[in-house]
Parts: sequence; structure tokens; C-alpha cells
Amino acid sequence: MLIIVAFLLLFVLSSPWNLIAFVGVIVLWFGELTFWHRRVRHLQPSVGAQTMIGRGAVALSPCRPRGQVRLDGETWNAHCVAGVDAGEPVRIVRRERLTLVVEPGPPA
Repeated sequence: MLIIVAFLLLFVLSSPWNLIAFVGVIVLWFGELTFWHRRVRHLQPSVGAQTMIGRGAVALSPCRPRGQVRLDGETWNAHCVAGVDAGEPVRIVRRERLTLVVEPGPPA
């Protein structure tokens, strides 16, 4: 948004003031970019498959070794080598395509 304002000021204001305003707004724009980059670079991702790892789910059907689990209201196919019964809590270890690999136990 600031870059648009900078170009508008460049064409709207008279001669020395248009360059002064343009440079000033560009400096503010770089300052804003630096601020937001420093603020968000350490945040963990909040979407995607990697956010499911370590979370807990509930087995919907017996999982010996294949079954289904419910995570956040969604039903996922699951693979559990140790095996769990329906209704037991499981922890998600990894994801292989559209199948969650789980193990018995509460979330990490």
C-alpha cells in the first residue's frame, strides 16, 4: 500500500516535494518490511501437514494395523503397528500421503 502512495505522491506533488515525499515513503516502506520480517521469522507454521505431528487423536475403529482416527472433527485413515481399539487416544507420529501413522498414547 505504501508503494502505491509513494508513486501517487511522485506524480501529484510539485517539483521538489514529489521527490522528497517519494523517498520518505519508500524509506517508511523498507522500515515496515524490516519490522514485519523480524516479527514473523521465528513463528512456527500454523497450517500444513507438519502441524499434525505430535498431536493427539481418537481411534474411530480398531486399528490393527489399518483403521481410522478422528482429528479436529476430520476422519483420517490411520496405520498403527502396535494396534489400538476404537475410542482409545493415539498420538500422530508422521504422515504418509493421506494416511496418518499413529501410536497408542496421549499427545506429546
